[in-house]
Formats: sequence, structure tokens, C-alpha cells
Amino acid sequence: MVLSMGMTPAHWTFVLVVVAIILAMAFRRGVIILSILGIVALGFQSVNAGTGAVDRTIFAVQSVFKAMLMSGTQLFDIVLLIALMLAMLRSLQAQGVDEMMVAPLRKFMVGPWSAFFVIGGAMYIASVFFWPSPAVALIGTVLIPVAARVGLPAMGAAVAMNIAGHGMALSADPVIQAATRISASAANLPSSAVMPYTSLFSTILGVVAFAVAALLLHRDMRKGRLEEGPAISISVSVVVTAGAPPVPGRFSRLLAFCVPLVLLGVGALMIYRAVFTPDKAIYGSDATALLGGTAVGLLILASLAHEGHRALEGIVIHLTEGFLFAIRIFAPVIPIVAFFLLGDPKHAITVLGDGTPGYLMDVGRIVGESIEGNTTLLAFGILLIGMLSGVEGSGFSGLPLTGALSAALAGVSPENVAILAGAGQIASVWVGGGTIIPWSGVCAVAGIAGVSPEELARRNLIPVFLGLLTVGIVAALMLE
Repeated sequence: MVLSMGMTPAHWTFVLVVVAIILAMAFRRGVIILSILGIVALGFQSVNAGTGAVDRTIFAVQSVFKAMLMSGTQLFDIVLLIALMLAMLRSLQAQGVDEMMVAPLRKFMVGPWSAFFVIGGAMYIASVFFWPSPAVALIGTVLIPVAARVGLPAMGAAVAMNIAGHGMALSADPVIQAATRISASAANLPSSAVMPYTSLFSTILGVVAFAVAALLLHRDMRKGRLEEGPAISISVSVVVTAGAPPVPGRFSRLLAFCVPLVLLGVGALMIYRAVFTPDKAIYGSDATALLGGTAVGLLILASLAHEGHRALEGIVIHLTEGFLFAIRIFAPVIPIVAFFLLGDPKHAITVLGDGTPGYLMDVGRIVGESIEGNTTLLAFGILLIGMLSGVEGSGFSGLPLTGALSAALAGVSPENVAILAGAGQIASVWVGGGTIIPWSGVCAVAGIAGVSPEELARRNLIPVFLGLLTVGIVAALMLE
């Protein structure tokens, strides 16, 4: 058997845990316990664990903490950035600035199709800066009622929001770069190497999905299958609070103008440098630091504008809410990332000590030799694994798997690794982040639009699958 060459019991343990994780994801089961047990098993078999059963057990237990600490260290800057962005948004929401920021878009919504694309565009921009969950509340509560008045069914608005936010924006994640950081770390690449491919594949998939969704929506509206009328706004977003609407302050209009201008300016600067001055491009941790520092400044200004001297204490509430939101997202991801990072020798040595092999890298090298040259199998295989890993409904928990497998299967070419990691990330997030399973981000969008999550997922199914097929073809051609 080809896999027997150079395989130790620890290698086989790693493979069995990976297979178990894939199967668990396919059946919508949690994988955190499997990941932790995998770390324990590898720690117990480590060459540095000692000789007796007691010593090996102690080393294995210590390895769990060390691996999760390493994983958390790798991801903390992203956790911090998301917490700061959410804290800033909460401060703006407290004085009604969030609604003021998107209200001007209403005048561009003069018919169902202008409303469809305005909602999609607004959702995309809001999602790349604030992430889709907060953006759902921000865009949905303000623009969906307007869209209904100009003839766009609630389902049409939900499709536009879902594809643009939980699909295009979250999968590419061009500003916060949380998804790309996870994929790149697992693939042992810098974020700047993976980012161009995630952006490309997300755009391709998004264009195809939007076009097909619009055609299907037009057909069903013409045949009377979708009723026009006001959407029922049922907020399920973690950033919408009950009670009386916020009272705008005297600086609310100024903030509504300045905050998006500053954030768009930061985004434009990052894009400009990436395209026109690559030597000064702002990627990865540098991009995180720039956006995070900007968010802190805007948070302080917004808090002072709304609460005056009481902002010295009030800002704590917004920061707490921001960190709770960020931890809620990343707490399930950290143990999974911890296990898959052990597949790379650089990270494995940090946890298990010198002499530890790169388990997944070794397995991938052996498998890669057996399918060398079959780019179609590689491209569609990583897409399928990404889709399966997204079935559990997170979208991010599959990124360590697709990133690590990309590095293992793509051979010695860093560009091919980046292509596969980008394709796997797109598939995992579009499915699990998500657009085609009802227990993912589909629920939040369906709740705010007042439509059935199952029906929204079904309506997204054909557009997203055709987009994934297109991405697979493009990725296979790029791997040639």
C-alpha cells in the first residue's frame, strides 16, 4: 500500500483523526472533542513524551494546553480586531448612527432590481468591515422595508443579503482577513500569498451566484410564485437590542458621515497599495493593526460624542460586548486549529518538541505523488472537502483542514498551495458560513427578512453550486 511508505503509528493516528473529523462534519456533528483527542494521542506517542505510561500521559495532557495556546496566539490579533470593530459599531448604534449611515441608499432603490443590487452592495461593504452578523441587522432593518415598497419580495432581499454577506464578503474577508489568516497559517503561507486567490474565487462565485439568483428570481416573480409586499422584521442578530430606538445625539450626523468615510479610506488605501505599490502593500498583521487602531480611535470619538465624560466608564460596556461576540465566533475554532497546526513540522515542534515530523505534510507528500499531475482531481477534491467541512454550520472550522491539506497535496509550489487553500476556503465559508444550509448564517438573514430559512437555503442552492463549479474549473486551469 502506497501510504505505508514512511508512515509511523503517529502518522496513521493523524490520518484517522482527520478522517473522523471529516465524517463528523459531514453528519453535522461537533469536532472539538475529536480534535482534542487527536492532540492527546499524538502527545502520548511523541518521541519526547518519556518512557513510562505516567510520563507519556502527563506529556499528552500538557500538549493539549500548549497546542491550544499556540493556536490562540496565532489567532488573537484577529479576535482583537473583530472585538474592536464590534465595540465601535455598538457605540454607533447607541446613538442611531448606524441607521443614518445606510439611510441615503434608500433613494437609489426605485424598483425591485435596483433594490436587489443596492441591498447586495450595501451588505457586502458593511460585511467586509463589520462582518455579516452585525451587517444583517444594520442593512436589513433599514433597507428591506424600502425594498418591499418598490416591489422586491422579502425573499429577493434575503437572497441578495445572504450571497453578498455570508458568501462573497465572509469568504474573501478582504479587510479583516480572519478567514485568510486561518487558511494561510494552516498552509504555512503568509496571508498575502492566499489573499489574491480568495478574492478572485469569491468574486467569480459571487458574480455567477448573483446572476443566476437574479434570473431565477425574475422568472418566479413573473410567474407569481413570490409575493411582493412588506417583509416581517424579526431580528435574531446578536447586535440588535430590544427596547426603545436610540435617540440621535448632536454629533450623530457628523459621525454618520465621517465613520464610513474613514473606513472606506482605510480600505481604499489597502487596495491601492496592493495594486499599485506592492512593495508597500498592507497585508496580514499589518492590515489588522491599521484597521484595529482605526477602530479604537473611532470608538473613543463615538463614545465621547454620545456620552461625554461618562464615556470613561461607558466604553467598557461596548468593549465587553465586542469581546463576547469575537470569543463566541472563535472559541470553537481554536481547538480545531490547534490539532491541524500539528500537521506542520514548524508548529508541531513547538508543542511536541524536537524530532516531531510534519504528520500531514508527510501524508500529503505520499498521496500527492500518487495523483501528481491530476489538477482536476486536486481542485475539485479540495472544493468537496471544503463543502463537507462547512456542513456543520460554522464555515471557519473547516479552514484548518482545507489549508493543511492544500499544503500537503500541492507539492513544492507555494503558488499551487495558495490556489488550493483559496479554493478550499471559498467552498467551506460559502457552505458553512453560509448560504446553502439552513442552520448557518442563513438563519440570521431569514429572521431579519421574515422568510423561511429552509426556503432561502433552497433558493441559494443552484446559484451557489453553479458558482462552485465555475471556481473548480478556474482553479484546475490555474494549477496546470
